[in-house]
Amino acid sequence: MKQATKLIHAGVEPDPSTGAIMTPIFQTSTFVQAGPGEHKGYEYARSQNPTRKALEGALAAIENGKYGLSFSSGVAATDAVIKLLSPGDEVICANDMYGGTYRLFTKIFEKFGIKFHSVNMQDASAIEPFINENTKLVWTETPTNPLMNICDIAALAHITKKHNILLCVDNTFATPYLQNPLDLGADIVMHSVTKYLGGHSDVIQGALVMNSPELHEKLYFIQKSCGAVPGPFDCFLVLRGIKTLHVRMRAHCENGELIAHYLRNHPKVKRVYWCGFSDHPNFEIAKKQMRGFGGMMSFELKDESVEAAKKVLKSTHLFALAESLGGVESLINHPATMTHASIPREERLKNGLSDGLIRLSVGIEDAEDLIADLENALK
Repeated sequence: MKQATKLIHAGVEPDPSTGAIMTPIFQTSTFVQAGPGEHKGYEYARSQNPTRKALEGALAAIENGKYGLSFSSGVAATDAVIKLLSPGDEVICANDMYGGTYRLFTKIFEKFGIKFHSVNMQDASAIEPFINENTKLVWTETPTNPLMNICDIAALAHITKKHNILLCVDNTFATPYLQNPLDLGADIVMHSVTKYLGGHSDVIQGALVMNSPELHEKLYFIQKSCGAVPGPFDCFLVLRGIKTLHVRMRAHCENGELIAHYLRNHPKVKRVYWCGFSDHPNFEIAKKQMRGFGGMMSFELKDESVEAAKKVLKSTHLFALAESLGGVESLINHPATMTHASIPREERLKNGLSDGLIRLSVGIEDAEDLIADLENALK
């Protein structure tokens, strides 16, 4: 099945009781049983819900996986993966990952005896000196947030499999439309479904997709036991969002390319971070493992002061100043004080995330209008 067809039909069947082509919203907390243990596959909505089950099937299908699990947020999905571990276990993670992931790892799980090593994974072999008998997981995201670094998923998977270590890839920026980490050897794919999969800035949700039945069983037990599950209406919204992912992502990619080149040629812009430039350090890897370069990018002004950046951030009209990304509307963001504020400044600077960095989530509006908006702000 071709990708566009899969996105529209995956995991969705007409409702057997009515023939409804759209999955119903099963807004219920519990299910009546004919007798103790005699039920139709559903007992209690925290454990399972028909709307959520349809979404989880769709998530698995679009990532070319066997099992999908949905969570109340991307952070909740990440939390479930780390709960596979025990005190004394070690994790190798990307040094420039999303600030919320960094906060969860360092502020929550470190105090439970799990050790995290932050590594620049642009060269996959850089993780090898950190591998020891306690290493249980490698966590990466590609492209990274917000510096758009690219990690070679297949190369990382080759190393992790050799050492019997799990590899989890945050695929939020690329989406299944542009990249499928399971096909490249990853064990788990994580999504902040809030972003491109939902696509309309109206739902908070996360997801995990995997092929291993053992991993699925463990992660389902964590999902059911800890209870960080999305409601049926949120699942309905994401099922609807997935149906247009291919159409939206094409527009995000087209607009992203135009705006990345516009910014790069602007006299007031010092540097643009976008993985579609042919001189990007890992462009060949991006081209090999991705089917496009997306609508996420960051840039720095030649005037490196925070004041200059804030002036731009306050001067756009179509680019709304807000956290999050991946919706149909364009957003502008200041990572140092917003999405990555939880990372200590010295740590941010060490990894290349400057105080003046501006991040864009390029939406699907007309590109000429978006460029005019940026032009006005940069003046």
